[in-house]
Amino acid sequence: MSVTAKPRRINVRTPEVMPLVQAQVETHYRSSIVERIRSSGGTLTVGNITLKLARQFGFCYGVERAIDLAYAARKVFAGRNLYLLGEIIHNPEVNRQLREMDIRVLHSRPSDEEIAALTADDVVIVPAFGAETAVMERIAASGCATVDTTCGDVMSVWRRVRKYVSAGRTSIIHGKASHEETRATASRALGESGGGIYLVILTLADCDAVCEYIRHGGDCAAFLERFRGGFSDNFDPDLHLQRIGVANQTTMLKGETEEIQRRLQQAVRDRDGGDTGGFAAFDTICGATQERQDALFEMLKSPMDLMLVVGGYNSSNTTHLVEIAGEQLPTFFIRDAKCLTALEQIVHFDLSQREERASYTDKLAGSGPVTIGITAGASCPNNLIEETILRLFALRGISSDQVMAAVG
Repeated sequence: MSVTAKPRRINVRTPEVMPLVQAQVETHYRSSIVERIRSSGGTLTVGNITLKLARQFGFCYGVERAIDLAYAARKVFAGRNLYLLGEIIHNPEVNRQLREMDIRVLHSRPSDEEIAALTADDVVIVPAFGAETAVMERIAASGCATVDTTCGDVMSVWRRVRKYVSAGRTSIIHGKASHEETRATASRALGESGGGIYLVILTLADCDAVCEYIRHGGDCAAFLERFRGGFSDNFDPDLHLQRIGVANQTTMLKGETEEIQRRLQQAVRDRDGGDTGGFAAFDTICGATQERQDALFEMLKSPMDLMLVVGGYNSSNTTHLVEIAGEQLPTFFIRDAKCLTALEQIVHFDLSQREERASYTDKLAGSGPVTIGITAGASCPNNLIEETILRLFALRGISSDQVMAAVG
């Protein structure tokens, strides 16, 4: 019987290396202005601008750990080829820094040519989202070493879907089928034998379609077409919705995941005469994601004129913060301070159109007082928040020296 190759992992968090890593990371991403505003209650007023920071935002522990490991790997393997699977996290600034450190980028699903070019002397960094089992097996077969930065919360989801496989359940994964994390989770939902079953759903409307099928059956071909690209090869809704277990991409909206669990459980109960043995669920929303969403909900209780959400446009947890804030006040999803092009214009990512565009806002352009909220997802470094703060004040003629004097 053949044995699947396992990745050759190396510990890079050594006592000699980590102090150097911490110093370098702080230089790249730390912000004294952000720290001072936070320590004074999260509000800063200079002139006619009041700035409010969410109680929780920015780097979480999992992101910090992933960055530390990548920086440590560069120091430990100085002079050797160092590769990264896709992006370490979904933030352009962080990934730019890694490229400048001569960390080369592979596709998250490497081509045959990319794998063939790897040697036993090379090192591959696995990103915070994790990677699919097939990708890890191909890397292991190349003989190169790996530095695995996969977040512990993501691995908790993997353990959950593996239990679903053992219990004969289909994993219903709330997430984006194309997202690296969800693809990695789906691969674990196949189990060691590869025979496990999964279905990925994104929206409440998707959930309702699954609930309808659970209760009444339906057109199998139409169902499979609706979820094309989001289920295992052997998935059959007529067979595999009898026993289900819910998991999720860790960065989804907590309330939406909870509602999906509630609706699916009720559908199973309706079908099975009140019995819920065909349903299982477990809270696998990341704690940092919850904290940032909860902090934003709390922040929105205070009056503000507009909200800026800073982060990578492909960041799932950041996108959900934009959705939350956008329900209550004008909200702009910006990548960094360069998006604040003028008092009259903000370049931002439009979630509905899935593209960057420029919008006019009279909130900044007016001469009266304005209150601006700022938050960021778990993958956004504080230096980008600082640059955004300074740019906001500069647009209204307030210098960085004045801001520094105000924060003390």
